[in-house]
Amino acid sequence: MSAILEARSLTRTLAGPKPVHLVRDVSLTIERGAFTTIVGPSGCGKSSLLYLLGLIDRPDSGELLFDGREVSALSGDERASIRLARFGFVFQFHFLLPEFSALENVMLPMQRLGRLDRDGARSRALELLTAVGLGEKSANTPDRLSGGERQRVAIARALANDPVLILGDEPTGDLDSRNSARVIEDLRALAHEGGRAVACVTHDPGIAEISDVQIEMLDGRIEKIIDRRARLPAA
Repeated sequence: MSAILEARSLTRTLAGPKPVHLVRDVSLTIERGAFTTIVGPSGCGKSSLLYLLGLIDRPDSGELLFDGREVSALSGDERASIRLARFGFVFQFHFLLPEFSALENVMLPMQRLGRLDRDGARSRALELLTAVGLGEKSANTPDRLSGGERQRVAIARALANDPVLILGDEPTGDLDSRNSARVIEDLRALAHEGGRAVACVTHDPGIAEISDVQIEMLDGRIEKIIDRRARLPAA
């Protein structure tokens, strides 16, 4: 496996009379082919770290390397271009546009990137929805889908531009256990079978326990990293 994202001593602080230390001196790697979870108590910095890793927020100090390139100091436009072309995001709330069908929601990132014409984007969107079991519901608007189905549309949308890195912020937090299991199954498959890197913030210990790599945070710092991947004995 190879590292796609490497954080080196990332720190993020909210300034004020009493500064709030969101992320403190965090170093880690996110690897292709691995399903990684970030866990810890509420307010420990999990989501703040994810936003730094996803180029949504910028660290006060430290470095972030994406595919070997330092990206934390890039301009806002450059960071947005990387996010659109190389990253996919799945949040707790799906953020689907209610006036658009599932198909149209999945087409949107492709239309923004502009690599495909409308027919090409439509064909790929249908392919992605079929892959998550929703090909027959591609014309449905979000209000005609269940919570689990809406989140699977969000996964299809995250895959629209064939990203190498998928980041999830509590992607199952609004789902029942059955739908949660289906969404996690899909995300793990993206890492294990699709060769992508997948990293998710979660409060669910059951999800953390089946991840390949579990990153435990407390007070903005990494307390422990558990790597469950089998290691072959040295020859």
